[in-house]
Amino acid sequence: MRRRNFVALAAGAVIGRPLLAQAQAQGGMRRVGVLMSLRSDDPEGHAYAAALVQGLGALGWHEGANLRLDWRWAGGDPALFQRYASELVAHSPDVLVAFSSPSVEAMRRETTTIPMVFTVVSDPIGQGFVASLAHPGGNITGFSAYDPPMAGKWLQMLTQITPPVANVVVLYNPATAPYAGLMLHAIEEAAPSLRVSVRAAPYRDDAELEAIMAGLGHEEHGGLLFLQDVFAIAHRNAIVTLAARYRLPAVYPYRFIAASGGLMSYGTEYADLFRRAAAYVDRILKGETPADLPVQAPTKFELVINLNTAKALGITVAPALLAGADEVIE
Repeated sequence: MRRRNFVALAAGAVIGRPLLAQAQAQGGMRRVGVLMSLRSDDPEGHAYAAALVQGLGALGWHEGANLRLDWRWAGGDPALFQRYASELVAHSPDVLVAFSSPSVEAMRRETTTIPMVFTVVSDPIGQGFVASLAHPGGNITGFSAYDPPMAGKWLQMLTQITPPVANVVVLYNPATAPYAGLMLHAIEEAAPSLRVSVRAAPYRDDAELEAIMAGLGHEEHGGLLFLQDVFAIAHRNAIVTLAARYRLPAVYPYRFIAASGGLMSYGTEYADLFRRAAAYVDRILKGETPADLPVQAPTKFELVINLNTAKALGITVAPALLAGADEVIE
């Protein structure tokens, strides 16, 4: 379901307000607060939200009948995560849903008792969100977006183009990707066997990002690797534009960046994580606790190659990489 369908669904909820009032009067209304990391006008964010709504509907939870959903959209802004987390917790919801690590971190500062289901978190143990994947042990559980082999795959992709990449800069925003060390370690371990050098390049805004890209543009055989990071999602248009301006091949963890002009992407299908998260919300609303619900790993991945961008950069993609792609844009 794309954004226009989600808007229509929301409109239906407005029409159904008499049902909402009736359900509240009967004491049957349950409340779920959702903290989204993207902007409220981001179509990708609405696709994820729609996947959650669809998943809940399939399990019998319908907004306006037996469910109220409170949405907040932080837009990758660190200051807004805490503000909106406080607002959502103040409503005393039955369950909280958190998109990404910044959302979880903000909401756990507000509550240690309200059950929380996260999506798109890369290192839940390392960040202290859960005691273990099998036994979370507290009020938080959910769905991870990171599988360790992904890091080596990202780096390998940059070696499967001609001219080859030899110097890889790994980009992330420390404020929104506190788990970057986990991925950097895996990337650095893979680098020697692929005969590439790797260096981390943290950035905090578009100006710092451009300075890094401009510098790399003067080096030979340079390439970019973007880590999973909601800041990169929110600023994807600037990122794609800068990569094209400085003629830098780049690998991204998100299909929609490759579809909008990025060279290549490999990553988790986020809508699937939101759809699966609905099942945990359902189980918690029916009496189960997050402590007993194991954290689940991603199961769906997508490899996308944009040959239009490759042509514009003067790059040839190896036939073996093309053969393994889920989607080739040309």
